[in-house]
Amino acid sequence: SVLSICEQVDEKIRELGANPAFPTQIGLNEVAAHFCPDEESDVTLSDEMVKLDCGAEVNGCVGDTAVTVDLSGKHADLVKAAQDALKNAIDIVKPGVTIGEIGKVIQDTIQKAGFTPIVNLSGHGLEEWEVHASPTIPNIDTGDETLLEEGMIFAIEPFATLGTGRVKEGGKETLYTQIAKKPVRSPAERKVLQQLEQFHNMPFVNRWITGVPALQLKVALKNFVRLGILMKHPPLVDTDIVAQAEHSVKVTKDGCDVLTK
Repeated sequence: SVLSICEQVDEKIRELGANPAFPTQIGLNEVAAHFCPDEESDVTLSDEMVKLDCGAEVNGCVGDTAVTVDLSGKHADLVKAAQDALKNAIDIVKPGVTIGEIGKVIQDTIQKAGFTPIVNLSGHGLEEWEVHASPTIPNIDTGDETLLEEGMIFAIEPFATLGTGRVKEGGKETLYTQIAKKPVRSPAERKVLQQLEQFHNMPFVNRWITGVPALQLKVALKNFVRLGILMKHPPLVDTDIVAQAEHSVKVTKDGCDVLTK
């Protein structure tokens, strides 16, 4: 089951001496990102295109990586397009290269393979206790002339698709990030807020909140979104099969180190 895989990956990260930087996510077929199973999930694998996206945190420092496994055996070229786009992007990373050039390499690689890059998903900077920071690392040529500098750390995250190349929100949200602190009255909601402290404003999945009845938790999370305490992250979906590849890199004097190799 998808739930058992995600739980095992999270537990392995803990066994290795880190914490999950965010809940392990699995996107099937046209689901590109942000699918985290809850405790009621009965999704099992058969012949899907599987995107496994996971991250580790050590002392607030984050590594973010993803891989695609094609259980259907029908889309090796699509998987390779995402992998090649990642490799080609990493190959040009060094001080003085622009962010737009990275996007151009990703776009050119995916399009030359006959597929479409997803334009509204991107790589991202990595900061202490922050998975999505500046700069944005695009998957298309945006013309961004921001120069890479030694010491920058970010994730490069190409998505190649058979679909439109633009994802939309779809499906049940289980993934959240705390974005503000505000007082609440309900004892159950106060209990949830207390547990949020352990996540340091990093993403979490609803099943990580314990000791609160399911209905009360659902109401609390909905209220927190309404009050601006939480941001919800619904699954992001294209119209057809998506492949993904991702590594976190640190810009060095002459190139970059792949931190999640």
